[in-house]
Amino acid sequence: MLRHQLRFFFASSEHSPPPTRNTKALDRFSYLRTNKITLRMDTLRDLPLYFQDFEDLRRKNYFYVDKTQYLAQLVTRYKDFFLSRPHRFGKSLFLSTLRAYFEGKKELFEGLYIHQAEEAIARRQNREPWMVSPVFYLELNAEYFSSLEVLENCLETHLAAWEAIYGSNGVAKTPAGRFRAVIERAYLQEGKQVVILIDEYDKPLLETVNDEALNDANRSLLKAFYEVLKQCDRYIRFAFLTGITKFSKTNLFSGVNNLIDITLQEEYTAICGFTETELDLFAPEIEQLAAANQMTVEQTHGKLRKMYDGYRFSRKEERVYNPFSLLRVLADRRYNYFWFESATPSYLVNYLKRTQVFMPELESDLLLDASEIQDFRYNDDDSLIPLLFQSGYLTIKDYLPEAGLYQLGYPNEEVRFGFLQELLPLYVNIRRNSIRSTVLKLYSALHDGDLAAAMKQISEILAGIIYGNIPASEEGRPLREQYYQSVLYAVFRLLGLHAQAEVVCATGRIDMLVITLKHVYIFEFKVNPQGTAQDAIDQIREREYFRSVSAERRPLHLVGVSFDEKTRNIREWKEELLTPDGRE
Repeated sequence: MLRHQLRFFFASSEHSPPPTRNTKALDRFSYLRTNKITLRMDTLRDLPLYFQDFEDLRRKNYFYVDKTQYLAQLVTRYKDFFLSRPHRFGKSLFLSTLRAYFEGKKELFEGLYIHQAEEAIARRQNREPWMVSPVFYLELNAEYFSSLEVLENCLETHLAAWEAIYGSNGVAKTPAGRFRAVIERAYLQEGKQVVILIDEYDKPLLETVNDEALNDANRSLLKAFYEVLKQCDRYIRFAFLTGITKFSKTNLFSGVNNLIDITLQEEYTAICGFTETELDLFAPEIEQLAAANQMTVEQTHGKLRKMYDGYRFSRKEERVYNPFSLLRVLADRRYNYFWFESATPSYLVNYLKRTQVFMPELESDLLLDASEIQDFRYNDDDSLIPLLFQSGYLTIKDYLPEAGLYQLGYPNEEVRFGFLQELLPLYVNIRRNSIRSTVLKLYSALHDGDLAAAMKQISEILAGIIYGNIPASEEGRPLREQYYQSVLYAVFRLLGLHAQAEVVCATGRIDMLVITLKHVYIFEFKVNPQGTAQDAIDQIREREYFRSVSAERRPLHLVGVSFDEKTRNIREWKEELLTPDGRE
């Protein structure tokens, strides 16, 4: 509200002058002046938060980062494309940009790359510039597909609208048959090939991953519907589908093998999201963000990079910022975990509940080839890592050309913190809004080297363990060390501490290593009756785990912890303290 009022107050000279006295605007200005926040006329730009419609954005004169060079690339190559990107990453906006282009709305593209390039493109394609085509735009992101009826009604709404324009042959009854018929009628009536744009093609499937019968019914309906794209190829000028998951192993597109998947292609890395170069376009907003948080511009760039950058979608070493989070922080002038405020998808939460992911593994060397990254199979627990990548919770950190493998990891701190915060309540009964206050007490204790206070806080957190979630071990006991490792790892990482699990050294694996500014902790866990806290301490000493740890003149705490299978909590713990030189 403040931003909009200020925009009105500082109206440029080409608009009508403001009233002689705008009390509210003057009050706002006085507040800004008093608090030493300076906003210049030329910096008061409307950022396109929550915009999914290109035409609406452009007609209302909101700020727009030009992505039409990718549009030009697409329309001069093949004609059938598929793109996967995480939610809130600008897929819908790009799709609506394509829609405006194929509807011939030249005025919307004035000043953009495609406005100058279109004439040359048209000459190569032997057509008139800005040629209008019949556009079939299917949106599947506005519904919650709780039943087959919802999907049927959604398709019916779109088909009825298209048939109202181009008519119906009166013979076709199924959604696929009607879709094929209306495409053919549009082609014959207009004498032009049609354009088909489908947004979030996989949403009816992702929302039903835990309902096998409904998932199968939705897939069967959509499979027949999407196969029309190949059946009507001669009538189609251009087709573009977006989604979160890849289609290669879903059997959804088994009859549509003409789609070109550009998801991992290097030239389309930045088709959604903002590059470091594009970040320079937001220089005025970044200056305002820096001032609001009492930071330099250089410090602000560093924090933005750490918080919201890091997404990589190809072998090319080019990373992009999450566009939703970046626009939010620039508009609000405060840092937060915005992406997670927009809700974690239910399909992902359900997957995580079922698979019991070992959280430290997500920050280890996850190596997958291209097919594995894209190999998402519904109701397959082995598909969790590909799903996390496709959903934006993991990204490409590196590419190993000699092995043809991609290394995956968290893209940035927003995702790391937000993801751990979402995961922890799946392991322990703790309210999401109380997590931060709970773990801060633990941080203070670890920072001060007060292990007794720290273990008290850990015990309170573990008291909320959800019994039914604890997986049985191979021996049939209802406890597994990895479960406790996951809980404690999430807690330590939420504190911002350097925490590692299953740390490999010359003599074995350290269960948990935690490093603070003043102290280093080596944890060894035992599940009763497998061993005692003293057994854990003895193992640390016998294998000399501490020799592989650089304490950097900090006290080193050897911590043995024994868990009780009945109470599902700490049975006992012991501590031995070593000086930085290894002496007691």
